Amino acid sequence: METDPERFAVVERKTNETDISVTLRLQTAQESETSGISINTGIGFLDHMYHALAKHAKWNLILTCTGDLHIDDHHTAEDTAIALGMAFKKALGEPRGIKRFGYAYCPLDEVMDISGRSYSSVSLGLKRDMIGTLSCEMIPHVISSFATAAGITVHVDNLRGENDHHKAESAFKALAVALREAAQLTGDNDIPSTKGVL
Repeated sequence: METDPERFAVVERKTNETDISVTLRLQTAQESETSGISINTGIGFLDHMYHALAKHAKWNLILTCTGDLHIDDHHTAEDTAIALGMAFKKALGEPRGIKRFGYAYCPLDEVMDISGRSYSSVSLGLKRDMIGTLSCEMIPHVISSFATAAGITVHVDNLRGENDHHKAESAFKALAVALREAAQLTGDNDIPSTKGVL
Protein backbone atom coordinates (compact mmCIF):
# COMPACT_ATOMS: atom_id res chain seq x y z
CA MET A 1 0.00 0.00 0.00
CA GLU A 2 1.26 3.47 -0.85
CA THR A 3 1.80 6.09 1.84
CA ASP A 4 -1.35 8.08 2.58
CA PRO A 5 -1.52 11.57 1.11
CA GLU A 6 -1.35 14.44 3.60
CA ARG A 7 -5.11 15.19 3.28
CA PHE A 8 -4.61 18.70 4.64
CA ALA A 9 -6.06 22.10 3.70
CA VAL A 10 -6.01 25.69 4.83
CA VAL A 11 -8.76 28.02 3.62
CA GLU A 12 -8.97 31.73 4.35
CA ARG A 13 -12.22 33.41 3.30
CA LYS A 14 -12.83 37.10 3.87
CA THR A 15 -15.91 39.04 2.78
CA ASN A 16 -17.56 42.25 3.92
CA GLU A 17 -19.63 40.08 6.29
CA THR A 18 -17.20 37.45 7.63
CA ASP A 19 -13.51 36.75 8.14
CA ILE A 20 -12.91 32.99 8.30
CA SER A 21 -9.90 30.74 8.76
CA VAL A 22 -10.13 26.95 8.42
CA THR A 23 -7.34 24.43 8.92
CA LEU A 24 -8.47 20.86 8.27
CA ARG A 25 -6.66 17.54 8.24
CA LEU A 26 -8.57 14.38 7.42
CA GLN A 27 -7.55 11.28 9.30
CA THR A 28 -5.19 8.94 7.47
CA ALA A 29 -5.38 5.15 7.62
CA GLN A 30 -2.57 5.01 10.20
CA GLU A 31 -4.29 7.32 12.69
CA SER A 32 -6.73 6.07 15.25
CA GLU A 33 -7.93 9.38 16.69
CA THR A 34 -7.86 13.10 16.14
CA SER A 35 -5.41 15.37 17.89
CA GLY A 36 -7.06 18.76 17.78
CA ILE A 37 -10.39 20.50 17.40
CA SER A 38 -10.84 24.21 18.06
CA ILE A 39 -13.91 26.08 16.85
CA ASN A 40 -14.99 29.66 17.43
CA THR A 41 -17.71 31.14 15.21
CA GLY A 42 -19.30 33.33 17.84
CA ILE A 43 -22.43 31.12 17.74
CA GLY A 44 -22.26 28.60 20.56
CA PHE A 45 -24.62 26.01 19.10
CA LEU A 46 -22.94 26.16 15.67
CA ASP A 47 -19.57 25.62 17.40
CA HIS A 48 -21.11 22.60 19.14
CA MET A 49 -22.35 21.17 15.82
CA TYR A 50 -19.00 21.69 14.04
CA HIS A 51 -17.23 20.10 17.01
CA ALA A 52 -19.50 17.04 16.74
CA LEU A 53 -18.86 16.91 12.97
CA ALA A 54 -15.08 17.03 13.41
CA LYS A 55 -15.02 14.60 16.33
CA HIS A 56 -17.06 11.91 14.61
CA ALA A 57 -15.50 12.40 11.17
CA LYS A 58 -12.10 12.09 12.94
CA TRP A 59 -10.87 15.43 11.62
CA ASN A 60 -8.31 17.78 13.05
CA LEU A 61 -10.13 21.08 12.64
CA ILE A 62 -9.35 24.65 13.59
CA LEU A 63 -12.12 27.03 12.49
CA THR A 64 -12.44 30.67 13.48
CA CYS A 65 -14.84 33.32 12.25
CA THR A 66 -15.45 36.94 12.99
CA GLY A 67 -18.84 37.73 11.52
CA ASP A 68 -21.55 40.36 11.50
CA LEU A 69 -23.51 38.75 14.33
CA HIS A 70 -24.93 42.17 15.22
CA ILE A 71 -27.12 41.66 12.11
CA ASP A 72 -28.00 37.98 12.59
CA ASP A 73 -26.51 34.48 12.35
CA HIS A 74 -27.01 33.95 8.61
CA HIS A 75 -23.69 35.12 7.15
CA THR A 76 -21.58 33.44 9.81
CA ALA A 77 -23.42 30.12 9.56
CA GLU A 78 -23.50 30.05 5.75
CA ASP A 79 -19.97 31.31 5.16
CA THR A 80 -18.33 28.97 7.69
CA ALA A 81 -20.11 26.04 6.02
CA ILE A 82 -18.87 27.19 2.59
CA ALA A 83 -15.30 27.59 3.87
CA LEU A 84 -15.43 24.19 5.59
CA GLY A 85 -16.79 22.56 2.42
CA MET A 86 -13.98 24.15 0.39
CA ALA A 87 -11.42 22.87 2.92
CA PHE A 88 -12.88 19.33 2.82
CA LYS A 89 -12.74 19.29 -0.98
CA LYS A 90 -9.16 20.60 -0.98
CA ALA A 91 -8.00 18.18 1.76
CA LEU A 92 -9.58 15.23 -0.02
CA GLY A 93 -7.77 16.13 -3.24
CA GLU A 94 -8.46 14.03 -6.30
CA PRO A 95 -11.01 11.46 -5.13
CA ARG A 96 -8.74 8.52 -5.95
CA GLY A 97 -8.42 5.49 -3.71
CA ILE A 98 -11.44 6.32 -1.52
CA LYS A 99 -14.61 4.37 -0.80
CA ARG A 100 -16.72 7.25 -2.25
CA PHE A 101 -20.05 6.26 -0.65
CA GLY A 102 -21.01 6.52 2.99
CA TYR A 103 -24.05 6.24 5.19
CA ALA A 104 -24.79 6.24 8.88
CA TYR A 105 -27.61 5.96 11.38
CA CYS A 106 -26.75 8.08 14.41
CA PRO A 107 -29.81 7.66 14.75
CA LEU A 108 -30.55 9.70 11.61
CA ASP A 109 -30.68 8.35 8.10
CA GLU A 110 -27.63 9.74 6.36
CA VAL A 111 -26.48 8.98 2.83
CA MET A 112 -23.65 10.64 0.97
CA ASP A 113 -21.73 10.42 -2.29
CA ILE A 114 -18.41 12.10 -3.04
CA SER A 115 -19.29 12.54 -6.68
CA GLY A 116 -18.29 16.05 -7.69
CA ARG A 117 -22.01 16.75 -8.11
CA SER A 118 -23.38 19.03 -5.42
CA TYR A 119 -26.81 18.24 -4.06
CA SER A 120 -28.42 18.12 -0.67
CA SER A 121 -31.73 17.14 0.79
CA VAL A 122 -32.12 17.95 4.47
CA SER A 123 -35.32 17.20 6.35
CA LEU A 124 -34.96 17.48 10.11
CA GLY A 125 -38.45 18.53 11.17
CA LEU A 126 -37.16 21.17 13.58
CA LYS A 127 -39.92 23.05 15.41
CA ARG A 128 -38.16 25.75 17.43
CA ASP A 129 -37.15 29.11 16.00
CA MET A 130 -33.75 29.10 17.68
CA ILE A 131 -31.33 26.76 19.45
CA GLY A 132 -29.16 29.02 21.53
CA THR A 133 -28.31 31.89 19.21
CA LEU A 134 -28.55 29.83 15.99
CA SER A 135 -31.81 29.99 14.08
CA CYS A 136 -33.15 26.54 13.22
CA GLU A 137 -33.61 27.52 9.58
CA MET A 138 -29.81 27.86 9.35
CA ILE A 139 -29.11 24.25 10.39
CA PRO A 140 -30.22 22.63 7.09
CA HIS A 141 -28.73 25.61 5.25
CA VAL A 142 -25.32 24.97 6.87
CA ILE A 143 -25.41 21.33 5.73
CA SER A 144 -26.51 22.35 2.20
CA SER A 145 -23.82 25.06 1.96
CA PHE A 146 -21.16 22.58 3.07
CA ALA A 147 -22.33 20.01 0.48
CA THR A 148 -22.34 22.59 -2.33
CA ALA A 149 -18.85 23.87 -1.51
CA ALA A 150 -17.49 20.33 -1.07
CA GLY A 151 -19.05 19.11 -4.34
CA ILE A 152 -20.81 16.18 -2.68
CA THR A 153 -24.31 14.75 -2.50
CA VAL A 154 -25.85 14.60 0.97
CA HIS A 155 -29.23 13.34 2.17
CA VAL A 156 -30.15 13.90 5.82
CA ASP A 157 -33.54 12.78 7.10
CA ASN A 158 -34.70 12.74 10.69
CA LEU A 159 -36.47 9.44 11.33
CA ARG A 160 -37.52 10.04 14.92
CA GLY A 161 -37.10 12.49 17.77
CA GLU A 162 -38.79 15.26 19.67
CA ASN A 163 -35.94 17.43 20.97
CA ASP A 164 -34.59 19.85 18.34
CA HIS A 165 -31.16 20.06 19.98
CA HIS A 166 -30.80 16.28 19.80
CA LYS A 167 -32.14 16.09 16.22
CA ALA A 168 -29.66 18.73 15.02
CA GLU A 169 -26.76 17.14 16.88
CA SER A 170 -27.52 13.68 15.53
CA ALA A 171 -27.66 15.13 11.99
CA PHE A 172 -24.11 16.46 12.29
CA LYS A 173 -22.87 13.24 13.91
CA ALA A 174 -24.43 11.09 11.17
CA LEU A 175 -22.98 13.39 8.51
CA ALA A 176 -19.58 13.04 10.17
CA VAL A 177 -19.67 9.23 10.26
CA ALA A 178 -20.85 9.08 6.63
CA LEU A 179 -18.11 11.52 5.55
CA ARG A 180 -15.49 9.48 7.39
CA GLU A 181 -16.68 6.30 5.67
CA ALA A 182 -16.90 7.82 2.20
CA ALA A 183 -13.44 9.47 2.45
CA GLN A 184 -11.82 6.33 3.82
CA LEU A 185 -8.77 5.27 1.85
CA THR A 186 -9.07 1.87 0.17
CA GLY A 187 -5.40 1.18 -0.43
CA ASP A 188 -5.64 1.35 -4.20
CA ASN A 189 -5.22 4.21 -6.66
CA ASP A 190 -8.53 3.76 -8.45
CA ILE A 191 -11.08 6.52 -9.07
CA PRO A 192 -14.33 4.92 -7.89
CA SER A 193 -16.39 5.63 -11.00
CA THR A 194 -17.13 3.84 -14.26
CA LYS A 195 -16.43 7.19 -15.94
CA GLY A 196 -12.86 7.13 -14.64
CA VAL A 197 -13.26 10.65 -13.27
CA LEU A 198 -15.21 12.31 -10.47
